[in-house]
Amino acid sequence: MESHPNGGQTSNSSRGDQIYENLRTPVTPYFPENPQFLVPELPEQARQNMPPPMTHPQFQQYGNSSSSQPVDHRSFSDNVQSTGSQTKSKRRYASHQYDFNGPDTSIDRNYMSPNLNSQGQFAPLTQGYWPSSPYPSIDTVSNQFSHMSMESPLQQSPITSGFSLNPLISVDLIGHPPDILDLKRPPPSLILPSNASLMQTEKTNCGPEYLRSTLNAIPKNNNLLKKSKLPFALAIRPFIMLTDEEENVPLVSDTIIARCRRCRSGHRWKCNLCSMTNDVPSAFSWGQQNKQMDQWKRAELTHAVVDFLAPSEYMVRPPQPLVYVFLIDVSYPAIMSGMVATATRTILESLDWIPNRDQRTKIGFIAVDSSLHFFNLSSKDQEPSMLVVSDLDDPYLPQPSDLLVNIFESRKNIEILLEKFNDMFKNTQNSGNAMGPALKAARKLIQSVGGKIECLMNSLPTLGDGKLSVREDIKFYGTSKESTLLQVQNSFYKSFAVECSKSQVTVDMFLFSSHYQDVASLACLPRYTAGQTFYYPSWNAGRSEDITKFAREFSGHLSQEIGLEAVMRVRGSSGLRVSAFHGNCFYRSTDLCAFPSFPRDQGYVVEISIDEQIERPFVTLQAAILYSSCHGERRIRVITVAIPTTSNLADVYASADQIAIIKYLSVKACEKVFLSKLEDANNIITEKLVDILDSYRKNLVFTNTGISTFSICSNLRLLPLLCLCLLKNLAFRKSSLIPSDVRSIALCLLSSLPTATLIPFLHPRFYSLHNMPDDAGLHGTNGIILPPEMNLTSEKIESHGLYLVDDGQIQFLFIGKDAVSLLVQDVFGLPDISQLKLGKMTLPLLDNPFSVRVNNIISKLREYDRGKITWPHLYLVKQDGDPALIKWFFSNMIEDRQDGIPSYYQYINELRNRITC
Repeated sequence: MESHPNGGQTSNSSRGDQIYENLRTPVTPYFPENPQFLVPELPEQARQNMPPPMTHPQFQQYGNSSSSQPVDHRSFSDNVQSTGSQTKSKRRYASHQYDFNGPDTSIDRNYMSPNLNSQGQFAPLTQGYWPSSPYPSIDTVSNQFSHMSMESPLQQSPITSGFSLNPLISVDLIGHPPDILDLKRPPPSLILPSNASLMQTEKTNCGPEYLRSTLNAIPKNNNLLKKSKLPFALAIRPFIMLTDEEENVPLVSDTIIARCRRCRSGHRWKCNLCSMTNDVPSAFSWGQQNKQMDQWKRAELTHAVVDFLAPSEYMVRPPQPLVYVFLIDVSYPAIMSGMVATATRTILESLDWIPNRDQRTKIGFIAVDSSLHFFNLSSKDQEPSMLVVSDLDDPYLPQPSDLLVNIFESRKNIEILLEKFNDMFKNTQNSGNAMGPALKAARKLIQSVGGKIECLMNSLPTLGDGKLSVREDIKFYGTSKESTLLQVQNSFYKSFAVECSKSQVTVDMFLFSSHYQDVASLACLPRYTAGQTFYYPSWNAGRSEDITKFAREFSGHLSQEIGLEAVMRVRGSSGLRVSAFHGNCFYRSTDLCAFPSFPRDQGYVVEISIDEQIERPFVTLQAAILYSSCHGERRIRVITVAIPTTSNLADVYASADQIAIIKYLSVKACEKVFLSKLEDANNIITEKLVDILDSYRKNLVFTNTGISTFSICSNLRLLPLLCLCLLKNLAFRKSSLIPSDVRSIALCLLSSLPTATLIPFLHPRFYSLHNMPDDAGLHGTNGIILPPEMNLTSEKIESHGLYLVDDGQIQFLFIGKDAVSLLVQDVFGLPDISQLKLGKMTLPLLDNPFSVRVNNIISKLREYDRGKITWPHLYLVKQDGDPALIKWFFSNMIEDRQDGIPSYYQYINELRNRITC
């Protein structure tokens, strides 16, 4: 007998002998909730009378309390309760012995595996699947203010300026693997003077889930900011989905909004933005029942994120109903792929989930091939009728009053139409696509009320306005000419987006084609109308996985409680100025963005400039979103953050947020591609990183540290890795194998994802499943317990293992070529690895604990970010299987060298050489 690496004993019999231990304790399966989300109501449009900077507890104020009512912005809990006690179950697979000297040139022998001890020997393990021959291979944010600073009539103590900020800790980037746990840690603390806020509550400063600043200590002048080379910007996600454990965003419903008389931000209160003293509204201390209340309990004085019920002066017109017009491609390719049947069935099943609490929601349908097909859905008629318009040059609306109908009133005819929709076109041979004229007709139909056009296309628009040609040329891939494929081909899309924005119309794109579809041009409409682009390459209803993905995403999209007619403005304290917006919206001015509709799963970046010397020990930044809810309420959401100021460069670096910085770099690089060239985008990423590292070295690193030292502050130590992630992302990767449509959709994601979903898209989550801890995949206090994340390097992969990679958009299940048959049986229900079907798959849920745990982990990751409606496909990859799948999987190994792009360590050395030369 000899000792086995996982702590057991093995006999010297055949190499195929295995030890199998399994406590067959049932494990509760975990299924994500049906993605029918109800989220915070959002914005609507406001002309010149934009939302106020609000009074805030944080900085000197006084006023009265009023009735604040919490508004429920959640629909279901992200946490699933475990049913009953659960005994941990193990399943252990071992071979007769380990050949430590077996040849495996693909693994770096110098790499220290997590299963090796300090002497390079295998450490004992207590669980796992083992083959016959393995080869070694904010801080909690200090919340001290909300969004209305007010000055107390009582004597105020002066605000202290002498307080310590985050300490500067330098770390050497050479020779150390990146600590990926930093991606989960909160940003550097916002440390404010102890007496900065009169209301000391944990909600008085905004948390990073809503707003992150690239700098959590702001330079007092622009010269210091320039010296640091760090960007100053805000990453904003105004609306998130709340769990049952989280407090609702409070709603101030008495329509009293105290605004600064000068900058429009209490007897007397001081504006936290410009320090002007104002009168407190007389009704500030009274509730809705005309009872005097404690003014200090008002939500706007105790919370940094608050919703206000807007009074009439914030309305140009009464809140409009939610409106959807479905523009559906019914050409021959669309019918043959099954897209039309799946889309109409999904709409039918989602009718009860479309927000319609006030029974005002309206709906209409336009089918498009070489003609436009309208549908009379009036409740006055027994059944719907179809009206065809063939004039594409000047399309008109036949019977316009009956084309857009109330869902509640015309439910019967809507259901009849959707049930018969596919059959009406099933025998078509028409391959034309007049999407441009159809879009113009849809806008004309809803321009008086605004709303959303849901465009479902399976082929390239070829007729009328907006027609596109096939310009894809693989000879352009990887060359300077590739950038032309990533820009808008037809000016119609930009000009039409402007018209849509004026009419409060958003366009969403759902693109299905198995051929070139010019995503770069079609995505222009969602980009400038606050919409979204969904891409389903080679989609076919013959694959159940394709149906599941689209149906879940489309139904989730339709069920979102969005905002309507919205505008967002960002303000700052004296000396600060908004210089640019980035995200899917229409820019009215440098500090004002318009959103015909406002989704909850998008992120935005706002660049800030320092125009004057800042004397105050802290500044205030505030985002205000004026919008109409789906249910007819005009509201204002105000998000406020207070950030300390400093004259010390070390404080600036020690408080920089690497996650917010990479979000900023992502949108800046995308902008370069849209307006210039792909190479310029790659350059801006590395050049900015070099500038930051060089400034840190020159100003904050001692010259006698030695040539081998290459340092950065600890809070920015993953910035080089994240920049490398950007360079290796499909949007920017130098490769002659990436189709322009794939690159374009990656650009759409990078420019619109909030930080919570951007980071896994850049740096995928990587898990080892065959030897995961006993509690991984089981129900814990905060839901399903996930295994430890690993660094993205092939050195972690063993030939007997099972691994999962998830980037929020796609999941890969990788199985090694030497995986034992018992592992294959438990996970896939097949007796032998040779019988596995590779590629897109649905993982079976089998009657054994390990299968349940793996399925739980995959399900948990699919709904990891709250409010996310994306349903990632799962691809099965075998180590010695399809070369294309293997290459695709290993493209996620960011720390490895690939496609001529350096490994992480090579990149670090290149950066050091550029800085020290």
